[in-house]
Amino acid sequence: MIRTLLNIWKVPELRWKIAFTLGMLAIYRIGFFIPLPGVNQEALREWAENAQGNAVGNLISFVGMFTGGTLGQSTIFGLGIMPYISAAIIFQLLTASIDSFKELQKQGVTGRQKIQEYTRYAAVGLCLVQASFFVSFIQRSGLVYPEYAGTMLFWLCGVVGLTTGTMFLMWLGEQIDKYGIGNGVSLIITAGIIAGIPGAVTMILSDFSFQGDATYGFGTIVFLALSFVLVVAGAIVITQAQRRIPVQQAKHTRGRKVYGGQRSYLPLRVNHGGVMPIIFASSLMIFPTILFPMIENYLIPTRVAAAEGEALTIWQTIGNTIQVSWYHISSDFLAQTGYLYSLTFIGLIFFFAYFWTTVQFQPKEMATQLRDAGSFIPGLRPGPRTAEYLETVMERITYVGAGFLAVIAVIPTIVAANFEIPFMVTQYLGGTGLLIVVSVMLDLVQRIEATLLMRNYEGFLSQSGSGGQRSGGRRSPKIRGPRGSTA
Repeated sequence: MIRTLLNIWKVPELRWKIAFTLGMLAIYRIGFFIPLPGVNQEALREWAENAQGNAVGNLISFVGMFTGGTLGQSTIFGLGIMPYISAAIIFQLLTASIDSFKELQKQGVTGRQKIQEYTRYAAVGLCLVQASFFVSFIQRSGLVYPEYAGTMLFWLCGVVGLTTGTMFLMWLGEQIDKYGIGNGVSLIITAGIIAGIPGAVTMILSDFSFQGDATYGFGTIVFLALSFVLVVAGAIVITQAQRRIPVQQAKHTRGRKVYGGQRSYLPLRVNHGGVMPIIFASSLMIFPTILFPMIENYLIPTRVAAAEGEALTIWQTIGNTIQVSWYHISSDFLAQTGYLYSLTFIGLIFFFAYFWTTVQFQPKEMATQLRDAGSFIPGLRPGPRTAEYLETVMERITYVGAGFLAVIAVIPTIVAANFEIPFMVTQYLGGTGLLIVVSVMLDLVQRIEATLLMRNYEGFLSQSGSGGQRSGGRRSPKIRGPRGSTA
């Protein structure tokens, strides 16, 4: 491992790319210390601290995990890169469902650049909408200095500042794609998630004691450490897991020579949807925390107590039953730790896992490509029968992948509810953030590995035990053929 890290700095191109990427990520983090003008940061921080432990606090932790900061620190990067990610997801769905976008995708580089341009425009629109809601919320909550409260100047500065910050982050991501290493937008999200880990560790250590007279003891620390290692290992396994479908290439005879006949495989990822199902499900699960209090205030009847010596009418009894049932349901969702909340969350994950696979995976096109290339799956006729088989296999492995995503998603909720550990800490034991970090880090390691091997150096995943340049810079040894000839 140490030799591999040293090899990285022996390649000038790789050294420059890593340094450039780290520099862009450092600029990204510096932006979180530039506050929005007019916002009372001290009052905002106190409001966020008071919200910890309830549904609003959990929502703040969830949003802050993607933006890289918290709502208790209003900065120009307060929206993060998520508006651009949302726009990209929207256009991915449009590309898979609308014929005009499909035609653009088939045009190659020119078509993809056009779709990318539309994505940027949509990201600006989403930024303006989200920034308007955020600034209006700050004004209604009284978190603005009195001299700026209710003024159009503050509203314009806030909306323009948040939108410009997100556009700048989008530009940083594109520069990393062009001059650095790794996917720029994914690295920015990962940096924001990792930036919250020191705060979670500090929260645990501040209430830790070996004597057991504090909130957290030695056993809690060991449990959290082992849980983190096991969940990360499981996330790596399921991210890399794939079902390999054998593919046989047809033989072609040209004169006296026979070509083709090679045997390969078609890899189908078990977790084909990646983190998209959890992102969609988590986004929908935010709405109950907003809608349930409104429904309770305007639609749910008030509980009626029976007067002495009188019985409740049938309608009063029904109203009381509705009120009690609604109280249990709403408290379950608002606390985000109940069984009903977890079952609904799991159901949404399964639904979006199959939905995303249906949108992205096209078995008919894949079967057509195999037939046109002169390849086939042994035992199956090329064409519709192959497409049906691929669709059946994908449905089965998607069930396994969705089950794993569901387990990863509910681990933070279960640990927070049963062990009385803050959600800000348990969110790093699973959920969307952990899967994003694992996926991005695996992709980054594979890119560095490919660059090292291309430069004739040993990489992270190489099996050879010798470090440095392979074969000492000399020619590779000759390999004996089947009849004593040298290859």
